[in-house]
Amino acid sequence: MSIFIVAEIGINHNGSMSICKELIDVAVDSGCDAVKFQKRDVNEVYTQEFLDSHRESPWGVTQREQKMGLEFDADEYQEIESYCKKKNIEWFASAWDVNSQKFLRQFNSKYNKVASAMIVHTELLKEIASEGKHTFISTGMTTYDDIDKAVDIFKKANCSFELMHTVSTYPMKDEDANLNMINTLRDRYQCDVGYSGHEVGLAVSYAAAALNITSLERHITLDRAMYGSDQSASVEQGGFQNLVGAVRKIEKAMGDGVKRTYEAEAPIAENLRQHLYWKQN
Repeated sequence: MSIFIVAEIGINHNGSMSICKELIDVAVDSGCDAVKFQKRDVNEVYTQEFLDSHRESPWGVTQREQKMGLEFDADEYQEIESYCKKKNIEWFASAWDVNSQKFLRQFNSKYNKVASAMIVHTELLKEIASEGKHTFISTGMTTYDDIDKAVDIFKKANCSFELMHTVSTYPMKDEDANLNMINTLRDRYQCDVGYSGHEVGLAVSYAAAALNITSLERHITLDRAMYGSDQSASVEQGGFQNLVGAVRKIEKAMGDGVKRTYEAEAPIAENLRQHLYWKQN
């Protein structure tokens, strides 16, 4: 089974449908399997005091204006769904609150996602698991107890899931990647495990691909210098094309672990070992 590669658009569209479609195009051209977004009910996720506080942004001078400027409404998500269908790529979103998860049900995405920040939101996890869609669960900022409880919710709901090893720093330092956690999670929970990366560059993601992951998620951007908190930890078009191409080569190169000799090796072996045959004769 091929690694399921997700281009995390998140909020890197900056509230622009044209940028959003450009990012979808980049994901398609790169060979990704899906694009992912983030959905929030701003009034549920943030306090009124926070929303009323000062923040300079392209949308105004308050946190509310900035947060609302990054959200798409139902008509815009319908446009996303239609565009992804036209481009033959899957799409889904991570909800940050129960209202947003219910909002997403009106669309036809095949998958759900639990963001690392929301893995401790028990009510939300139960809501997601009740839908029965295959769910990617990120594990940044968690303890084993947090993951145990999340896994238990999905198992009790008989909802298909896979964990994603994640370190929630933006950008993540390579030395913090701790990729051996991929095997640890697989052994502990006896489930598929993917990798959601926030590092600069591609080397860590290549290494993850060689650890038998089932999914790989990286943030995608048109330009890492664009406005937004996730842009610096994102991958631009050329990088994403390199990422997908290399991952597909790594998958082929990993093989099945069964020792065999190849037909093409036979004449080479005969040539390099001919002096041994002379001595034997």
